Amino acid sequence: MAETIIEPIEPYGLFSKNKQKSLFSKIGVVGAGRDGRNIIRLTSSAGLEVIFIEDFQERIDFAFERISEGLDSRIENWGLTPGEKKAILGRIKGSLNYNDLKDCDFVIECIRYDKETGERDTFLRKEAFKKIESVVSPEAIIATNATTVIISELASELQHKERCVSIHFPVAHSDAKILEVVKSIYTSEEVYNKVLLFAKLIKYETIEVHESNGLVSMRLMVSILNEACQMVLENVSSMQSIDRLTEVVYGMRIGVFKMADIIGIEKIVPLMEEMFNEYGDKKYKPSPLLWRLYRTQQLGTHNGKGFYLYKDGKITGPNPFF
Repeated sequence: MAETIIEPIEPYGLFSKNKQKSLFSKIGVVGAGRDGRNIIRLTSSAGLEVIFIEDFQERIDFAFERISEGLDSRIENWGLTPGEKKAILGRIKGSLNYNDLKDCDFVIECIRYDKETGERDTFLRKEAFKKIESVVSPEAIIATNATTVIISELASELQHKERCVSIHFPVAHSDAKILEVVKSIYTSEEVYNKVLLFAKLIKYETIEVHESNGLVSMRLMVSILNEACQMVLENVSSMQSIDRLTEVVYGMRIGVFKMADIIGIEKIVPLMEEMFNEYGDKKYKPSPLLWRLYRTQQLGTHNGKGFYLYKDGKITGPNPFF
């Protein structure tokens, strides 16, 4: 009987032991609130594997439910097929264990706002950064998706400070494909360039922002919003008219009051307070109209009441509260 010759198949096939790992093979997200879910959906839709961390299984289940609903909406509007939805969801995994982030190349912290105070504790974010660093490789990038937190502060207690950045998706809207990228005083040029590549992978434009409370998007947004609220209080014009003017005259896709509802009043008010405390400028102090909505839990599109009333995500009319 002839001798059987056994040779390794790696050189002849698609698999290779020494095959170089792609730069962004797996993305991690810590926290699956609205911002976190948006990042999970964007990255998985771009073909990347995503794992997200939550505190309770109920939150994991809720995140999958909301992501699925968002994809269903795209199917209804001919922006996605059922097969594509299945593939996107297949690339997403939820976990309760930070150890499951160990193979991630890029981990983004998206800790949600406290429902009672509307605040996100910097201490909790620092602890999240430390937990992430303890399980990922030294080359993995760690980021926060925050607007009023200084990334240098979050990175200051880490061993590999140079791999930390801040990124911010200004609006969870399909047309708002722009990403604010913030270097810390420690961030290396190599890491910054990798983040720019990540943005290209998800088809986003980037702008470089130097460390600043509120970045560019929120500082502009709240200044316009506060002035618009003041004009409503003075009965200068109606809320709908001001929104229409900002759309037509200044080319805004969405009027300033509609934009506030999309971002969420529960996010805007605490951020404005943080910016006011940072800069001491009254233009950042939330308008009484904003406080009125905030205190009565009329928070925008996600709970159906804000400056406008909503049903199935669509405006039904202005809030009679005003």
